[in-house]
Amino acid sequence: MRALGAVDPLTNRLQLQARLAEKAALRYTPAGLAAQDVVLEHQSLQSEAGGEHLVALRLKAVAFGPLAERLARTDLGSGLRCEGFLASPRRGHGVVLHIQTFEPQ
Repeated sequence: MRALGAVDPLTNRLQLQARLAEKAALRYTPAGLAAQDVVLEHQSLQSEAGGEHLVALRLKAVAFGPLAERLARTDLGSGLRCEGFLASPRRGHGVVLHIQTFEPQ
């Protein structure tokens, strides 16, 4: 039995096919780790409550290390299949996708 408040590390996983809509300049953390901030755009048709609904969203995302450097070289408008986890941003409200893997689509 799991203790109340215990977290399964696999419960916060997100897979998303999206388009690279915006990217900031590649930056480096105080520890020297590359960081790439981006905005992803997603649009799909989803089934819900017996009907189909158009879903469109913009999501802030970030990648670190060699993955950030690879994302920095990716052209704006490129389709991506991203996987990672959601977290609160250090500053501000909402959520940020921390990209752990991505592949061009």
